[in-house]
Amino acid sequence: MEVNVIGLALVLTLFWFIYRWLTKNHDYFRDKPIPSLAAVPFFGSTADIMLKRLSMHDYVKQVYDKFAGVKVFGLFDTNSRTFVITDLDLIKQISVKDFDYFTDRRPMFGMNDNDNPNVLFNKVLFSLKGQKWRDMRSTLSPAFTGSKMRAMFELIAQYSSGMIQTLRSKAEKEGFIDGEIKDLFSRIATDIIASCAFGLQVDSIHDPGNDFFATGSSMINFFRTSIILRVMCFAFFPRIMEKLGIDVIERKHIHFFSKIVKEAMQNREAHGIVRPDMIHLLMMAKKGVLKAQHETTAENEGFATVLESDIGKASHNKTLTDPEITAQCMLFFLAGFEGIASGMTFIAYELALSPEVQEKLYQEIVETNKQLKGQPLSYDVLQSMKYLDMVLSETLRMWPNPMIDRYCVKDYTLDAGDGLKFTIDQGTCVWFPVYGIHFDPKYYPNPTKFDPERFSEANRAQFNMAAYMPFGVGPRNCIGSRFALMEIKAIMYQLLLNFSIEPTEQTRIPLKLAPGLFPNIRQHLRLKLRQL
Repeated sequence: MEVNVIGLALVLTLFWFIYRWLTKNHDYFRDKPIPSLAAVPFFGSTADIMLKRLSMHDYVKQVYDKFAGVKVFGLFDTNSRTFVITDLDLIKQISVKDFDYFTDRRPMFGMNDNDNPNVLFNKVLFSLKGQKWRDMRSTLSPAFTGSKMRAMFELIAQYSSGMIQTLRSKAEKEGFIDGEIKDLFSRIATDIIASCAFGLQVDSIHDPGNDFFATGSSMINFFRTSIILRVMCFAFFPRIMEKLGIDVIERKHIHFFSKIVKEAMQNREAHGIVRPDMIHLLMMAKKGVLKAQHETTAENEGFATVLESDIGKASHNKTLTDPEITAQCMLFFLAGFEGIASGMTFIAYELALSPEVQEKLYQEIVETNKQLKGQPLSYDVLQSMKYLDMVLSETLRMWPNPMIDRYCVKDYTLDAGDGLKFTIDQGTCVWFPVYGIHFDPKYYPNPTKFDPERFSEANRAQFNMAAYMPFGVGPRNCIGSRFALMEIKAIMYQLLLNFSIEPTEQTRIPLKLAPGLFPNIRQHLRLKLRQL
């Protein structure tokens, strides 16, 4: 009996210590002059996301609306103390003017200090911190300028013509293609990334089981138990995971992409091959010959395009290692596979439900095609299509990444100028609730309406740019915005020239994102063949 009592006492003591560890910060916001959400052990304030009751988008919108009129409020992102900044002036101040206090993103998958060559995720630009991020950003920035995108566009144009012929052949028998449109766009995005990042010719529509698409699909399947366990372990035990040399990316996937990159670089060095893709640009950066150039065409590259900061424009001759090159190629793949495929799914869905918008866009495409007089579509002609840019800009307003996070690297005094003044402590995070802001009627009247006219030249004069953040804000904005916009525009141009997009009985209206931390987009649409 005595042994049982002692055992029970030890178990209860252990649970008490675990409980105290999980809740040790839950009183944090009581000393701050701001409202905050309640927290529970393990889940913090985000149980609705972690238990898959809400999507991340819906959660951000819900808490944004709950604290309407409040400039700052607090919550616990699992165990992370987080300040949610809703005031646009404060967002600009934190992300731009006082960037030195918030240079990093939240270290979700480790502390990002591991130099283990086998741990690649800590080497991607997205994950780097402090000076390492600054050095890598300035090294990579010249690879994403308008002139580099213009050269890379030729690869997309070559692929697009063959892709459309494949789709037309599939549609000839019945006159249309029905199916889950995200799957189609994932295959298209995969093929383009394979060409533009890795120098591979892949046809995932004609050859659906190819190794590149299969590996990529497995890699970004965030609903697998192994991925979920890794994410949770990194969230609560980051230092242990790093000391064990465990990467958030599985070893087999790292080996697959490392082998592709290594063989491509060796082959090009041996045979003097020059191809305007990402591997070539990274090889130039490795040699220190990829330099920033003065760009004069940014104003014509899309309303949503973000400008590079002085950090990205700074001259820097960082010597890239082969693992670093592989890591950036993998980041390019991950962003291109999921981000661009999702973007194309959203724009197709909105056009299917807005036939008048689709028809107006189709007429612009037809007129542009006539002006080409049989010549292939060029980068500059694509960028001149104003209504296409308006449609894409509005799609990005309605379907952005739900929030932007920053990590406070040193104590910061936030002064809102209206008597609200307090310290954001080192080691805490801030959120910018993009999805809530993009649907705030204060900035976008009738925000649930898909209305590309919001982004017409006439309406841009009164547009508050601070309320539009599809590619982030400040120096840590998305380095690949030009590429993403270019690819989506090029594919939608070819697709709408050859097909109309229509809903079917299986189309989910309205489109709802799957609940949980990672969005799972499924949408059934019809591509109806046009007679050329």
